[in-house]
Amino acid sequence: MKLLVGLGNPGKQYEATRHNVGFMVADLLAESLNIDLSRSGWKSVYGKGRAGDQDVMIVKPQTYMNLSGEAVGEICRYFNLTHEDVIVIYDDMDLPVGKIRVRAKGSAGGHRGMQSVIDHLGTEAITRVKVGIGRPEAQDPVDYVMGMFPEDEWKTMKEAIDGAARAAVSLLFHPIDQVMNEFNGQS
Repeated sequence: MKLLVGLGNPGKQYEATRHNVGFMVADLLAESLNIDLSRSGWKSVYGKGRAGDQDVMIVKPQTYMNLSGEAVGEICRYFNLTHEDVIVIYDDMDLPVGKIRVRAKGSAGGHRGMQSVIDHLGTEAITRVKVGIGRPEAQDPVDYVMGMFPEDEWKTMKEAIDGAARAAVSLLFHPIDQVMNEFNGQS
């Protein structure tokens, strides 16, 4: 089974914020793969299904962003999954708005949700799909990620969310180098 994890914060007040891009991608994945995300467990909302011949579980941790690894770690232990079975999708301030970057490993780059996943899985070798949200020029980064996208960025972000979902599905069936070549830098 492959675990597709969208990072975000639970609650209506966070739904459309920059920091919830991972949840937005998870919702689109669930819709496109016809997987119902109505189950609760392992500190998460999740759904299980298939993509082609691959068993998949789409997960939205409900621990709040900075503790996301708690949920991912619990699920991996329960299903005896390794870091190689996990794909994490999240926002990245170091990428321009709407850019996608697929990586096989690396540091968290200051993203506390990803750092929590790394800490709980004990490795930086975790496949990830990052979606650029841009970096604020004069705004506090915390306020920025908890803010909503301005209307003029929504079209770009909707395309990026769709692209990130397609990249995550592609990772289920293709070597990561091929997926990186296809999606990195795309918006």
